[in-house]
Amino acid sequence: MRAVERGRLRKHHLLLLTGLAGGINAAPLPALAQSRSQPAAASQPSPPSGPIIPDSQFEEEVPALDPELERALEPLEPITPPDGSLATPTRPFPPDPGPVEDAPLGDPELAEPLPPLDSFDVQPAATAEAAPQGEELPPVRYTLVVEGLDATGLTARFRGLSALEDARGEAVNGAMIEARAREDETLAVRLLHSEGYYDGTASTTIVPAAGPDGRVTITINIAPGERYSFGEISIAGAEGEAAIIARDALILKPNDPIVAANVEAAEANVLLRLPQSGYPFAQLGEDPGEEGASRINIRDILLDPDTRLGDYALLVDAGPRATFRNILTTGEKPAFETDHIRLLSRFNRDQLFDRRLMDDVREAMVATRLFSSVSAEPVRTGELAPDGTEYVDILIRQEAGRPRSLDANIGYSTGEGLRIEGAWEHRQFFRPEGSVRASAVLGTNEQSAGLRLRFNNWRLRDQALLFLAEAGRRDFAAFEGYTFRLLGLVTRESTPIWQKRWTYSYGIELLATNESQVGAPRVSFGEAYFIGGLIGQLGYDRSNSLLDPTSGFRLTARVNPEASLRGDFDYYLRTQLDASYYQPFGESFVLAARARLGSINGIERDRLAPSRRFYAGGGGSVRGFGFQQLGPRITVPNPRFDPLVDDPAEVPPTLSLPNGGRGLTELALEGRYRFGNYGIVAFVDAGSVTTSEYPGLDDMRFGVGIGGRLYTNFGPIRVDIATPVGRRQGESLINLYISIGQAF
Repeated sequence: MRAVERGRLRKHHLLLLTGLAGGINAAPLPALAQSRSQPAAASQPSPPSGPIIPDSQFEEEVPALDPELERALEPLEPITPPDGSLATPTRPFPPDPGPVEDAPLGDPELAEPLPPLDSFDVQPAATAEAAPQGEELPPVRYTLVVEGLDATGLTARFRGLSALEDARGEAVNGAMIEARAREDETLAVRLLHSEGYYDGTASTTIVPAAGPDGRVTITINIAPGERYSFGEISIAGAEGEAAIIARDALILKPNDPIVAANVEAAEANVLLRLPQSGYPFAQLGEDPGEEGASRINIRDILLDPDTRLGDYALLVDAGPRATFRNILTTGEKPAFETDHIRLLSRFNRDQLFDRRLMDDVREAMVATRLFSSVSAEPVRTGELAPDGTEYVDILIRQEAGRPRSLDANIGYSTGEGLRIEGAWEHRQFFRPEGSVRASAVLGTNEQSAGLRLRFNNWRLRDQALLFLAEAGRRDFAAFEGYTFRLLGLVTRESTPIWQKRWTYSYGIELLATNESQVGAPRVSFGEAYFIGGLIGQLGYDRSNSLLDPTSGFRLTARVNPEASLRGDFDYYLRTQLDASYYQPFGESFVLAARARLGSINGIERDRLAPSRRFYAGGGGSVRGFGFQQLGPRITVPNPRFDPLVDDPAEVPPTLSLPNGGRGLTELALEGRYRFGNYGIVAFVDAGSVTTSEYPGLDDMRFGVGIGGRLYTNFGPIRVDIATPVGRRQGESLINLYISIGQAF
């Protein structure tokens, strides 16, 4: 303890576990003397080999001794005690035995030589506690009893950290039990201090085994004492605006208990708020005082044992208030130049420093996946801005990582079957952030290959320019087709790393596709659909997560003016609106709802290419139904049926195929319950596809099911099982869906 003043105890240095404990500053003692340097041995002259002077000359030079030294001592005067009686010694001196060398030895064996060492038995003697050879003593079993902590609410924490509890009631011997008990006593006091019980004590009582179970009873007796609370709370060191910001950020109140975790959280909040308000170099307790003096502690708490209050003072070194100036960069292998980093930044010169804006630049660079390491830090310049603040530069340290990568995705659902996608990507093919990606899809119902060129952060931060060329075959329930597609798009979209509130896309799309509802189509320009269209999409996302939202909502509107170039020019408009909402109930349950409305205006359904119509059913639509299996259907002859050979009971003469529509309605309600890294889901989906151009509720179908979730650090893995309500002929009883992320 440092000092006792006015009946108070001053204590320092709060620790997260030990609480606010006392500390003593000690300096090393000064050296008593310093060694003098000696000349080297090689410089000393060699000493003479004979005596320096003869013995006779030495005796002549020695002066004679004083004769008084050989005179006998005078006897001591007798000591007379206060009562006048003559004092006599209680133990008289023994008589002089004479010269010791003249006395004979008392025991003749003492003169005998010692026996050799190898004649002794050097094996250790057996003890009563030693176990027979080859056997081990049984462990000492004990029962731990904790008394006195219930009122503080620390019993569970104590048992979770207790050495006695961790051993599960067993020890090798009594010494080990005593060592663990002493450790637990220290633990109990530290826990009490961390919660403001500075007068707390702990002791241990060990009762030997008594009873048939043979267990030792160990009782940790804890007396918490009274709890200390905050008295006055003040900020030292900082002045003016910095002191006001620091005091507001120090979320401690008078009369609140002095809890170590709360104090550390409050101090961390001060270090968070000051750099967000123009003080990039703010620190706590970085004042060493005068040269050679002890370092000043970051906090001072003055405890009063009479009032059980502690006056708290926090030492804050705010440093200069600063504004942004330039961006600097360094690194052996930089991926970005300064101009591109400036495009990623959201601050301007002469803007008040805010650490969040500096960190935002670093996070934007990390999101590009082009760096092995990247950091950002403020650098003092010593130059004053017009408003009197000091300019700071932002130094970006960057090291480029490997730009090439391979990735793969796999999924399965009833109706769509297995789908495997692999891709090779070079993310820095064109500097800066011009990526080339070659991909291929191998699936039960889809095989395709594509080449994509993408420029991230094109002209604006988070905006991308995308060019895509792909060709492939698709064999779905509604149609089979060979399609070649060209796409040019400007987009701003969310990613799992960087979720955005506003998203948009606009561009152009060109399609050449041969499609057939029955059998494989012919690859022919004369029979192909040529479709050109514009893309426009706008999204607003207020959910709290992209892959696993638990609160908020999302809205997305899509408008696609298109023209069919097959035969006569047909112009039509495709529109679609998606909305979802997430409402939490407690920390474990979320109620999620989704709606989708779609419409195609300006063209008859049968003049549309089958791939451009609306369909419903599948894992991302209405669960309980196969992919594209919900909606209007058409009956056509089965091209594989031969009436001369096939049995109609085995090979159906006709097929019922999805025919799509121009109006779409989808609804879904899902309850999600999470426990740890696992979760269960119950859901009801509904959908309707109409031949009219407007969505409606005609022939609404329902699917119900349950699902499981495995929550990982990149999102939940989803497994859903569903069945249709009022199942009709040809519809599957059970449909399975597996993917990453929630259904919506």
